[in-house]
Order: sequence, then structure tokens, then C-alpha cells
Amino acid sequence: MKFIDEARIEVQAGNGGNGSAAFRREKFVPRGGPAGGDGGRGGSVWGVADRNINTLVDYRFARHHRAENGEPGRGSDQYGHAGHDIELRMPVGTLVRDLQSGELVADLARDGERALLARGGKGGLGNIHFKSSVNRAPRQFTRGEPGQSRSLGLELRVLADVGLLGLPNAGKSTFIRAVSSARPKVADYPFTTLSPALGVVRVAQDASFVVADIPGLIEGAAEGAGLGHQFLRHLTRTRLLLHLIDIAPLDESADAARDARAIAHELKKYDEALYRKPRWLVFNKADLAPDADARIRRILRALRWKGAWHKVSALTGAGCVEVCRAAYRFLAADAPRPARARRAA
Repeated sequence: MKFIDEARIEVQAGNGGNGSAAFRREKFVPRGGPAGGDGGRGGSVWGVADRNINTLVDYRFARHHRAENGEPGRGSDQYGHAGHDIELRMPVGTLVRDLQSGELVADLARDGERALLARGGKGGLGNIHFKSSVNRAPRQFTRGEPGQSRSLGLELRVLADVGLLGLPNAGKSTFIRAVSSARPKVADYPFTTLSPALGVVRVAQDASFVVADIPGLIEGAAEGAGLGHQFLRHLTRTRLLLHLIDIAPLDESADAARDARAIAHELKKYDEALYRKPRWLVFNKADLAPDADARIRRILRALRWKGAWHKVSALTGAGCVEVCRAAYRFLAADAPRPARARRAA
């Protein structure tokens, strides 16, 4: 299935039913009085997060979603039936924005989470509500309110603990294949990865985390160059970034330090908060460079890097387990702790 992470939809909640102006007409009941019931409320439109859905492709083709109108009230004190609500099931991690105001309507970050996207109109009042001591036979009634109408933008941001980034052909897909059961495409040409891939990394029987692989970044990605800018949003929910650097590039004139600075610059231009996330350097393809340690030292000196770094070979798996264990320890230490209960005075 094609990966779709953006869509625009139109939602229309149901209109409320009109109230009724009716009177009792029964044998042996003279002047029965008002008996018009209220109209039913209109159906609302809800968004629901569903972990069994991983793309917004359904909303690329079904863009208009309308809830049922409420029924009008009837005589004999009969109220109209309320319109049925509709639920739009979306992938976990979907952001819903109002396209006219730019307001964030919902952030469906947990499975089963519900959010009201468009509220149904209230039903009108029947003439039974207008009876008084001076108005024994009211003919007044109110009409139902119109349902809310909205143009909404859907944006999927995958939920992952760790995000992989780097230049095309840095070995990100090979790395995620080595540490998880994910099987993204791997080939010897740039931009092999065309959509994000998620993998579950298990470091022990009851210890795991989710890693996300996005298409490779190039200089100018924040302005739209290449493919990576379309998927940088999927790194915004991660807690740790692993920046893969190819220390054995096919082009001997490539400057790994300059490329690493360019990637960091693209992160900063796209989102300052994304740039400030913890980022580790992972030097990949160590099996192809006999002088791997010397190359790594030169890159670290050029970058003046003081943070964490690791040397791996995603192809052979060397060093990958150590990176995953270190990442899990970092995530476990960084996890929010529950607040302690206050002692009674």
C-alpha cells in the first residue's frame, strides 16, 4: 500500500431537527393543548486513533464526510430521533488542523483516543416549551441549529522512540534491518527509501523500543530539495536521533564532517526543537575501511564533537547491539517518572 501521510478532508456535522408546533386531537379531550416535540440533535463527526491503520490513503479518495441530520419533532409529544455520529478512523500519531484558522483540532497520539472534529447542531424546541398561564395554545417553535462544517488537514507523524537520519546511502535501511524485523528496501543507489519505516528493537525479553527510518537528507532539504524534507515531521516525536555517517563513501572526495554539519543545519532550519533533540553519531560501514578508527578521529576533530558516538557495521551487525543497548538505557533514564504521592500532614 502506498504510504500517504497528508490529506485534506471536508467534514459536515448533521443539522438539528426542527421543533414541532402541534396540538392534541383526541376524543373526549377538549382543548388538549400543545403537543409538539423537540427536534433531534444532528450527528457529530469524531476522529479516532486506530493502531491497525498506518496510512492516510483512505482520505485521499474519500474527502467529504457528512453526519446524519436530526429528525424533526412530531405531534403527541414525540421527539425527533438524533442523527447518528460518524467516526473517522486514523493512524495513531495523526495531527488534525483547521485549514482556515490554522488551529490544532486534535493530536491523536494514543490508540483509541477520540476527538470531536465537528459538532452536530442542537434540535429545535417544540411548542410544548412555550406554554404558559397567559399563552395556553402557543404556536411558537424553533428550528434546529446547523451542524458545524470544517475543512481539515490531516498530517501523520509516526510514533517512534529513536529516529535515523543521514545522507542517502548512509546505511540507515541496512541498520534498521540489522536491529529489527523491519525489511525496508536496500540497494546501492541513492533514495532507496521512499517512505518511513518502523521497526521494533528488542534488547531483552521485556525491553524494547521503536526506531524510525526516513528517506535520506541532502543539503537544502528544509527548502524542499530531495525527499527527506517531506518526512522530517516523522522525527519530531522521537526522543533520540541516530545520525549515521558513511566512513567509506564511494566518492573519495566526500567530506563527512562537512556533510554532517549540513544535515544538522537542515534540522535547525526545519525545526529548532528537532535540532535540540539528543543526537548521537553512528559511524557506519566500518568493515569497508581498514583505517576506520583514524577516519573517525579526524571527523570528530573536525566537528569538535563532544557527544556520544558509536562505530558499527550495519552489514555485518558489528556494534549494532551495543548501540541499541545504549539507546535503550538512555530512553529508560529519560522516561518521565510518576509523581510521588504527598504524605498526609
